[in-house]
Amino acid sequence: MKKKESRDFELNSLPPGVAISWGLGKQPLRGPKRELSIDQIVEAAIEIADQSGLLALSMNKIAASFGFTTMSLYRYIPSKEDLLLLMQEKVSDIDYPEEEQLTDWREKMHQYVRIIINIYQAHPWFSDVPISSIPLTPNQLKIVDMGLRTTRDLPINDYEKISIVLLLNGYARWCGTLSKDINKAIHEGKSLSAISGFDYSLALKKLVTRECYPDLYPVLMSGVYTEENEEDNTIENDFDFGLERIMDGIEYYLLSKEKE
Repeated sequence: MKKKESRDFELNSLPPGVAISWGLGKQPLRGPKRELSIDQIVEAAIEIADQSGLLALSMNKIAASFGFTTMSLYRYIPSKEDLLLLMQEKVSDIDYPEEEQLTDWREKMHQYVRIIINIYQAHPWFSDVPISSIPLTPNQLKIVDMGLRTTRDLPINDYEKISIVLLLNGYARWCGTLSKDINKAIHEGKSLSAISGFDYSLALKKLVTRECYPDLYPVLMSGVYTEENEEDNTIENDFDFGLERIMDGIEYYLLSKEKE
């Protein structure tokens, strides 16, 4: 097989949505009405999802917003699955931070996780899209590259580097999902004190006994479980504490490798 034919065969193996993200998708045939573009469709889908969530998103609703038939959209994007992938790709087009040579790896990782969490907070539906493969699209691969930059100077192999990036992304996804759920509850009328359990603190202290819950009991009585001390219990504090412990683990791992 010739080199060009081999390359074309390899590129043709990409899923349709991934191919479109790389500019490799086939251009749709022209229709009788004014033309749409893939970017227009994706932007309209993101606007709907940002406002109402993925459950409100349909090809029919997007088509109606342009005055087109639903089937006409499939000339541009083959399936809703491909649309979701392109939506994720679009909102992952973030500024690539300038590298600071004097910043240590912990600070770089902290910055990286914060950037990823910001995506989830700006687009709460992002975490509702099922994970079906490793990142394959340009902007999502840029995010992986950004994560690997935080490990560039660490004395570890490629498997260890990508595993750390996966760990950091998993933590960012969890934080983003938690933030989304809390914001949704607030939007639906629930108070922060109800979400934290503060409203039910006295009742729980009557119901939870040392005999049935020997380890939870002292934590509950201290006020920590229901966040009675607001200054010590915030989402930001939870985020920082968890991330710092993850990085402590990475640091311990690095030190253990030095001793080998």
